[in-house]
Amino acid sequence: MANRTDPTAKNIRGTNPQNLVEKILRSKIYQHTYWKEQCFGLTAETLVDKAMELDHLGGTYGGNRKPTPFMCLVMKMLQIQPEKDIVVEFIKNEDYKYVRVLGAFYLRLTGTDIDVYRYLEPLYNDYRKLRKKLTDGKFALTHMDEVIDELLTKDYSCDIAMPRIKKRWTLETLAALEPRKSVLEDDFEEEEEREENEQLEGLDNGADERDYYHERSPARERERDRDRDRDRRRDSHRHRDRDYDRDYDKDYDRERGRGRERDRDRDRDRYRLRDERDYGHDREREREREGRERERRDRDRGRRRSHSRSRSRDRKRHAHSSSPKRRGDGAEEPKKKKKKEKKERKDDGTDHPDPEIAEANKLRAALGLKPLK
Repeated sequence: MANRTDPTAKNIRGTNPQNLVEKILRSKIYQHTYWKEQCFGLTAETLVDKAMELDHLGGTYGGNRKPTPFMCLVMKMLQIQPEKDIVVEFIKNEDYKYVRVLGAFYLRLTGTDIDVYRYLEPLYNDYRKLRKKLTDGKFALTHMDEVIDELLTKDYSCDIAMPRIKKRWTLETLAALEPRKSVLEDDFEEEEEREENEQLEGLDNGADERDYYHERSPARERERDRDRDRDRRRDSHRHRDRDYDRDYDKDYDRERGRGRERDRDRDRDRYRLRDERDYGHDREREREREGRERERRDRDRGRRRSHSRSRSRDRKRHAHSSSPKRRGDGAEEPKKKKKKEKKERKDDGTDHPDPEIAEANKLRAALGLKPLK
């Protein structure tokens, strides 16, 4: 329940706002202690207090890629979806620079193209220092304008893929945005006006000349030159933005190609592991099948051997019972019995020539002992 999006929140770019963060990073944020202890039950009002306590920004760090408190608060803003006015106040806050970065990051994820350019481009004039936590857990020094430039021109920031936005010159062509105005342009205009006034004063004192070719005053000619210079600077800004966009497209295509290569390598490893696993299962099944075949052959062989042995015994028994008796067998049987009895008597020693030994052998035979010799 603590990880669900606010039921009143609207979909951002056709999906749940929390889905703007990758699933792996999202699950790590849910398991982090800062999320469980400090972000539980936060609202748009109490979130400001936690944002004021931030002392660095960053994505994930360490060997197990733990999320930073900055990323946990970004996830909390995606979950509760504060109003646009609150986010704008975050960006306009000049006292707490990490609150401003938090609002700018959230607006870059969820805002429209026009809002992103309108509210983030003025932050180019903020040159305050920021601490950024790197992937190895160490801190690096950066500046506010560098972070804003990364949000507007890069595909990834703080381990999160930035949504695509339209180019600035495209919005200018559609009259959705005014041409970007440099901060130094006012200084240039003041300097030009001062020079113009000085020249006009010199002309008023004794120089009333006309233009040599077009018979126009030098003041008007300078005014036209100033207009041309202003147009030229505006075109240079526009061309520079196009160069930024061109480099942005190249970087995006390069990252996209690397992502495709990583996907292909991952699919290739997955298929290889699956083939090896299937091959191992096939080998096990084949060994089990061979063992069952061997047991069945041994069982059949033993059954055939016992069957043949029983048949041979039956054949011998049948042959013995069906063979005719020889003549004279009836007369020889008593002789054999007598010989056997005589042999038994000789064996027990009762027919010893010495009558004492013979008597002792009778007693020993009755007791089951060996006879005396």
